Amino acid sequence: MTFEWLKAQPAAAPIDPRLVPGAYKYWRTRMLYGLFIGYALFYLIRLSLSVATPALMLDLDLSKSEIGMFSSAFGLLYGFSKLVNGMLGDKANIRYFMAIGLMLASLACIFFGLSTAFWPLMIFWGFNAWFQGMGWPPCARGLTQWFSTSERGTFWGIWNASHQVGGVIIMIAAGFLVANYGWRSAFIVPAVFTFLTGFYLINRLRDRPQSLGLPSIEAFKNELTGDEDIEDAGHSLKKTLFKYVLSNPYIWAVAVGNFFVYVVRYGALTWAILYLMEVKGARITTASVKGAGFEAMGLVGAFSAGYLSDKFFKGRRGPVSAIYMVVLIPAILLFWLNPPGQPVLDFVGLGLVGFFVYGPQMLVGVSAADLAGKHAAATATGFTGWLGYFGQVFAGFGIGRIVDLYGWDGGFGVLTACAVLGFLCFAATWNAKPGNNTQ
Repeated sequence: MTFEWLKAQPAAAPIDPRLVPGAYKYWRTRMLYGLFIGYALFYLIRLSLSVATPALMLDLDLSKSEIGMFSSAFGLLYGFSKLVNGMLGDKANIRYFMAIGLMLASLACIFFGLSTAFWPLMIFWGFNAWFQGMGWPPCARGLTQWFSTSERGTFWGIWNASHQVGGVIIMIAAGFLVANYGWRSAFIVPAVFTFLTGFYLINRLRDRPQSLGLPSIEAFKNELTGDEDIEDAGHSLKKTLFKYVLSNPYIWAVAVGNFFVYVVRYGALTWAILYLMEVKGARITTASVKGAGFEAMGLVGAFSAGYLSDKFFKGRRGPVSAIYMVVLIPAILLFWLNPPGQPVLDFVGLGLVGFFVYGPQMLVGVSAADLAGKHAAATATGFTGWLGYFGQVFAGFGIGRIVDLYGWDGGFGVLTACAVLGFLCFAATWNAKPGNNTQ
């Protein structure tokens, strides 16, 4: 038995040129909402832990450090999975690669919800992390195959809202499920749903335009860059990684900046709800709504960052990322230093953190894809994601340990410092443009 259906599909016979504009319009719309829905579904089985944490700690008598280990293990495995599956994703059929990853991650999440001890929980959360890493690469490949450089920031920003849509839904749904049916329901119920919708992805998605008899997006948009010749000539995984990714200093700067972005992002996702409950006296339902506000404002922040980078900076992503990281600093301070009894300011502060952290988080992927070229887009975004998810490792166990030892002030002090360091990394890419392979 062969698995040719899992590989990137070869070019089909060209269709009638008169049909190309209509076909492109149809398939670009279908691919955009298919990838959007698909990635949102991954979030339904990724973010339950932050809402379920208080009940999980109480039920199984777990410490903050142990909860942090779940987050850290997830980040370590997910980041490595993004690197490995990123290289595979440049050679894979988007249609099946994404759907299989979602269905396997769903099974892991169901078994997590059925577990009763620390190590089984850790193992199944680790499996979830690995299969979650099959979600991003097909999105990076699909967006670079179906949307050209001049419009990529805007459409990537639209797609990136899938993070927040999935996050908002699960924050509210998990809060309801935990409050009414216990913490296990927050994992099992969403996972059953996402497993079944894996078949929907198989129905909706397709591979690159050429597999449907369409010209490349660059040819269709009259933006030929030479990437087509590279892709058609073929290249090894090693060449893709070392020549087009690791030799690019701008990609390194973006990747290190992503580490600091992820410390702040997952620091908020992992600990904000618990902080609101312990320090601000919030109930689980109101705290989860504020967590949903973090995701909702992130949606706006990501889209605005992509639009600004396309329209005002002509495809340069570095300036927007740097500016957002600067404004992220006072947003963190507002959420951290706002005294108890000011729930509106808590909501505003956490929402602003979401707005300004999700802008750079989204642009990291666009930057990596632009700088490496579409033939290495999944590999480049996998590499930046791999390094970035070391930030999640630190945001989990590291921040949890710091809070155990030095209190919440120590944890938020570290998050503020990471925003400053992230700004410095993105500022180093201020003049980077698509196609820059040297500094």
